[in-house]
Amino acid sequence: MDILPAIDLREGKCVRLLQGDYNQQIEYSNDPVAVARQFEQAGARWLHVVDLDGAREGSVRNLPVIEGILKATNLKLEVGGGLRDTATIEKLLNAGVQRCVVGTQALEDWPWFERLVHTPAMKGKIALGLDTRQGKVAVRGWTEERRETALQIAERVADWPLAAIIYTDIGRDGMLLGPNMEATKVLAQVCPVPIIASGGVTDIEDVKRLVQLPLLGIIIGRAIYEKQLDLAEAVKIAASASGNA
Repeated sequence: MDILPAIDLREGKCVRLLQGDYNQQIEYSNDPVAVARQFEQAGARWLHVVDLDGAREGSVRNLPVIEGILKATNLKLEVGGGLRDTATIEKLLNAGVQRCVVGTQALEDWPWFERLVHTPAMKGKIALGLDTRQGKVAVRGWTEERRETALQIAERVADWPLAAIIYTDIGRDGMLLGPNMEATKVLAQVCPVPIIASGGVTDIEDVKRLVQLPLLGIIIGRAIYEKQLDLAEAVKIAASASGNA
């Protein structure tokens, strides 16, 4: 199990949105590359990157920053936000990104997403991003809601060669309210696709609770930036729980 510190990019800066609201933004750094280096020094192996401009506008906007992080660190990157076509995904993978996270476009063009995931070259490199608000999946930078639940969609991809499903509870994301343990537990226990939990992790006790679930990873953002928990300690706990210590 890995801890994936999060870098959310907006106009080249490292920021955080409260509950996915573009009007409620906290700025943390003008130098995302330096932030990524700090995460690597703390022991992180993976980095979760969201291009917030891309998520809203429908195309990747912060590629130079992503490329800068890849050149400056040995971190493995999973990237989401504005990944709406195969060419963009191929560009990111060719740049060195390990995992591409597709959310909105997967749900709006399911046949395309199915073809993408089952393309031999994409096997194990595509993650499905399921962002939920009050149980319903949200798309387009969390600005629109759909009828389906995360569990219903996860059941549809149960036997697909996905790298992971990234499950985010928007209502808790960036709010330091604690993770949605029950919903995460149900999804992780029912779905054979590896689950990465995101949203609401507040302190090291949340990490200790989440590592008891069958997860591939845990994404942590604001709690790290505001020093609510120590990333190095979280990394050690996750590694110990998965037998990699």
